Amino acid sequence: MERFLALYRALDQTQRTVEKLSHLQAYFRMADPHEAAWVVQLLRGGHARRFLSPRKLKSWLADYLNLPLALVEECHHQVGDLAETVALLLPNRHRPPGGLPPLPHLAEVELPALLKATESAQRQWLEQWWEKLAFWETFLLHKLLLGALRVGVAEGLVQRALAEALNLTEARIAQKLQGTWQPSPTFYDYLRQPTHLTAEPYPFFLAYPIEELGPNFVEKLGPTLDYQVEWKWDGVRVQIVRRQSEVAVFSRNGVRIDPGFPELVERFRCLPPDTVVDGELLIVKEGQVQPFGALQRRLMRKKVTPALLRELPATVWLYDLLELRGTDLRGLSLIERRRHLEELAALLPVLELSPVLRVADWSELHRLSAFTPPGAEGFMIKRLDSPYLIGRRRGYWWKWKREPFRLDAVLVYAQQGHGRRAGWYTDLTFALWNDRGELVTFTKAYSGLTDEEMQTLSRWVRKNTLEKIGPIAKVPPLWVFEIGFEGIQRSNRHKCGFAVRFPRILRWRKDKSPAEANSLADLAQLYRTIYSVQDMP
Repeated sequence: MERFLALYRALDQTQRTVEKLSHLQAYFRMADPHEAAWVVQLLRGGHARRFLSPRKLKSWLADYLNLPLALVEECHHQVGDLAETVALLLPNRHRPPGGLPPLPHLAEVELPALLKATESAQRQWLEQWWEKLAFWETFLLHKLLLGALRVGVAEGLVQRALAEALNLTEARIAQKLQGTWQPSPTFYDYLRQPTHLTAEPYPFFLAYPIEELGPNFVEKLGPTLDYQVEWKWDGVRVQIVRRQSEVAVFSRNGVRIDPGFPELVERFRCLPPDTVVDGELLIVKEGQVQPFGALQRRLMRKKVTPALLRELPATVWLYDLLELRGTDLRGLSLIERRRHLEELAALLPVLELSPVLRVADWSELHRLSAFTPPGAEGFMIKRLDSPYLIGRRRGYWWKWKREPFRLDAVLVYAQQGHGRRAGWYTDLTFALWNDRGELVTFTKAYSGLTDEEMQTLSRWVRKNTLEKIGPIAKVPPLWVFEIGFEGIQRSNRHKCGFAVRFPRILRWRKDKSPAEANSLADLAQLYRTIYSVQDMP
């Protein structure tokens, strides 16, 4: 644990990528493989579960320190990170380190047991650690307890560090980490094994937002003849891997999801052995892609009933062919891979390909964006000569999202943020008007304002709070904000009857009065327009 603790401290105290890479390489060269496996899992977010609720933790800490709970809450708001708040409040600054057990024992034995323990046993376990842990040990333990071990390390950096420390290729590391694996003492041996012994996906090739090219991106892209243009579907990117008699479906983060999609396993058994295809998992009924919420209902299940299979039929529209009969095609150009994919689909009609759009020039693509079909959120623009690479590689693939949907909503609640935004009211709740002239909460948004705007708004919230509901401040319905979002789905869990995807603040509409904000009827009409829904009440 001492090595991991030193690594975490070093990563937490630098923003420089070169330094982080150096610390990771040094750690992986010396670390026990079992602990290193857990470190990789944690840094990649693969074990981000919460073992204790923040509410319980703050309440028990207040009792332990004989402090008012409100004071602990205020400390948390000011610090912005609950693990750091606990470490700062406990009298642990001068204790020598060495109290925590090895990371594998903690992750595999103690924390799972804690999850099943009674509240009194959980509290007793926690207080025993509070009595003996040093500051950084306390900080790290509570990061693990709260499932929030983010430390500013990208997955690609972990892969690169492992590759250089173990003298392996980055491609090998990336592919092995995409597969289904569990931390074990043989982790390094697993990374050194040949990649085709089990059903493992390839690392996904990702696209950059077209906005990164700037306003004159057309000039930088060059002629449309150099590109393949496709719809960007609003589903889940997957790879389907056929290894001998086994068919596996992997999501982009390497999670195997085929147990919840048995119809896909049966459909893709027709693939030749040792073949890998890349595509978009969607729910399609009567030829029309359904809202993302329909797919979410399937994603949350490991077993599905025949009724659900009929109600929400899943399919995969294929983009790419990465391996065919044991031959790795990723080094070929996109145009060659597409030709092989089309030839395979001609032999196996059950395969459905995502259509390629024929555009004469970029202005035509601008016009097409006004006629985006249901389930599409824009375009994918891929160079015809591009190989299938790992992660994001600038200059090959671009995603051009359509303009976001927009509604003007009224600010009704505000809550302070965490981390860099601690002390600012950045977690904002917005509402729309119903047909009785009442404001009904619509969505939350956390991003889109400048630092100066957030500071101005925070000062206003402090002076004008009508009521405090725990950490949430209720404010007068005075300010209107333009909210952008990518999609809408019906939801029984939201008062307004809908949930929106990726909401963010586009503008602070100081030019509008609350009466000019949009209504729930506007939201429902927007939903009907997008999905051509006729069954709305």
